[in-house]
Amino acid sequence: MSALRLIFLGPPGSGKGTQAQRLAVRLDVVQLSSGDVLRRERAEGTPIGKKAAQYMDAGTLVPDDVITGVMLAGIDKLPAGRGFILDGFPRTVPQAEALTAGLAERRLGLTAVIDFKLDDDEIIRRVSGRRVCVGCGATYNTSFLPPKVADVCDNCGQSLIQRKDDRQDVVMTRLATYRAQTAPLIEYYARGGLLHAVDSARGADAVEAEVLRIVGAAGRPG
Repeated sequence: MSALRLIFLGPPGSGKGTQAQRLAVRLDVVQLSSGDVLRRERAEGTPIGKKAAQYMDAGTLVPDDVITGVMLAGIDKLPAGRGFILDGFPRTVPQAEALTAGLAERRLGLTAVIDFKLDDDEIIRRVSGRRVCVGCGATYNTSFLPPKVADVCDNCGQSLIQRKDDRQDVVMTRLATYRAQTAPLIEYYARGGLLHAVDSARGADAVEAEVLRIVGAAGRPG
């Protein structure tokens, strides 16, 4: 099987980040999170990192061409022949088009695009129930992973808080933005025959098994 090059799409709370972490280890590929790559390029002072920093420092959105340049720079730094999972990128059709062009210049193609699907009601339940320890950063959920003592971390005994981004009203806004941005993006990859939908309402092990099945089929020569 040739190097796997995957994109994971999904709304906040769909579990795509968790699956990206698990499958990066399982498939021996590198998880490239847009936020992580952006921070690294900025910290290293690369030309594209400096360009992105200008927008970040001004509090404005990083343009599509710049964020795509950042992600391609992250891909360029991978060892030869090493596969990757793009997590949180692309977010728009212009970013996807620029990524396709950038990969083509490098004589690379995508193996598959996985869309983690979950109903909004379940997403809101999952995300709004999330609690984070102010001390060690451990994560809990009031619905399916509660601490032994309410609002107290099992690990270090410090307080658990709900992050601002996890409040129900904020989650609903984030979901509306995601749906508006990614509906055309999902159609774009579906037209290219790369898109595969996964029901992420199931347990993490079942979701992982389904992604492995899809990736295994997509990675075999046809």
